Amino acid sequence: MTDGSKPETPRPTIWVDGDAAPKACKEVVFKAGVRVGLEVVLVANHFQMIPRLPKLRFVQVSGGMDVADDYIAEHCQPGDLVLTADIPLAARVIEAGGTVLRFRGEELTHANVKDRLAMRDFMDELRGGGVLTGGPPPYGSSDKQRFANALDRWMSQHR
Repeated sequence: MTDGSKPETPRPTIWVDGDAAPKACKEVVFKAGVRVGLEVVLVANHFQMIPRLPKLRFVQVSGGMDVADDYIAEHCQPGDLVLTADIPLAARVIEAGGTVLRFRGEELTHANVKDRLAMRDFMDELRGGGVLTGGPPPYGSSDKQRFANALDRWMSQHR
């Protein structure tokens, strides 16, 4: 710039892996995105109703394995935030310089994503062998609060 001012840093985008996102998480992120003026993009295979809010948009991708994940991974930029429970997507986003929060408030990083991938693969092998592994516990108010707190921490760092 010739006037001596710094170039404006692009604001991060919040990407939501929408097919698996609990409704409570979507509500929290929509409100938070509006509050701080960040773009929030919900990506899903199935149509989802979203409120008409500034900087909130919905992208419906075709059905199929990992189509929404691929869309997010291909469009996410360094510094963006991705909200997902999908560990392989998380690994791709982290490798590309993004940040990942899971819907229960856990941040995935270079330090822990490989362990989560290994555990995911191990559980897949068990299920493939016929072992019933159960699913996650129901999403509760304490999960929503941990998620909201983690989202607030990230947002306060990226204002």
